[in-house]
Amino acid sequence: MKKYQLRRLSDQPIITAADVNPSHPQFRVMGAFNPAACRFGDEILLLLRVAEAVDTLPGKIQVPIVQQLDGQFQLVIKMFAEPEGDYDPRVVQIGDQAYLTSLSHLRLARSRDGIHFTVDSNPFIFPERADESFGVEDARITLLDGQYWITYTAVSENGPGVGLIVTKDFVSFERRGMIIPPPNKDACLFPEKINGFYYLLHRPMVADIGKPSVWLARSTDGIHWGDHRFLFGAAGTQWEHLKIGAGPEPIRTDDGWLVCYHGASVDHEYSLALALLDRDDPTQLLDRSTEPLMVPELEWEKTGFFPNVVFTNGWVQLPDGRILVYYGAADYCVGVAELVTV
Repeated sequence: MKKYQLRRLSDQPIITAADVNPSHPQFRVMGAFNPAACRFGDEILLLLRVAEAVDTLPGKIQVPIVQQLDGQFQLVIKMFAEPEGDYDPRVVQIGDQAYLTSLSHLRLARSRDGIHFTVDSNPFIFPERADESFGVEDARITLLDGQYWITYTAVSENGPGVGLIVTKDFVSFERRGMIIPPPNKDACLFPEKINGFYYLLHRPMVADIGKPSVWLARSTDGIHWGDHRFLFGAAGTQWEHLKIGAGPEPIRTDDGWLVCYHGASVDHEYSLALALLDRDDPTQLLDRSTEPLMVPELEWEKTGFFPNVVFTNGWVQLPDGRILVYYGAADYCVGVAELVTV
């Protein structure tokens, strides 16, 4: 594999939570991060994950979810006694049920130059299914068969799974439902068929045995997936000891399919790295990073809603061949870097 670097194009975030209007009067935007990305006409589009929460009351915690009431899915705010002691700022355990402290949706941001973005006023995709009742998160966009396929994490009380939406114009869209059931996430589609099959990277969330790793599946229709197989896992080095997961859609190069992935250290610091798969047989891993290409270094990458995170699920290849990588930082904001060869 060629040697690559990730070179930051800005020492400041290009989008922060402060740039996003809340979707509901009771909500406060906690973060705008982990964007999917694509070229659409003469624009670059980002599909931001926008996490929103309701302010807590003394001794209480308020949890936003979507529930079916009178045949329709509606926003509901549940109130509980605040747990004693320290707890994860993202997840709270109430009795036997874990709840997210925020509700995420997907929102479009648009740019002509790839650096300066305008965020839409309203959500593009908001939770509206039982399997999305805790939110929709961390999308990936792949242009495939003349339309844009959006894979995303659909979260409910039954865990996170992989949902699929397709659109041709980013105005209307069609939900295709959950294509991989819980517990699973970090799914991205290859941008073309290989030997007649659609291919998908995904990450089962193992618990008692093994660590979360990158898996590969294939399909004849893009909806029903099988032939699942382990592709590569955490190498055990400090920076990717805990888990790894695939990022944006793979990019086809002369050397093979270039895959960007994240690794989490034992201290939950997230870094970015690359792997290379065979062009004609993506089950074959040709090479992978031995050191991360990017680690949290800037203040806004190290402090935020969840600190010490750089995480990408969106990159764009420009007509001149340059590759811009959009990444979430500390679960709060968005940065941009260029992938360059060295």
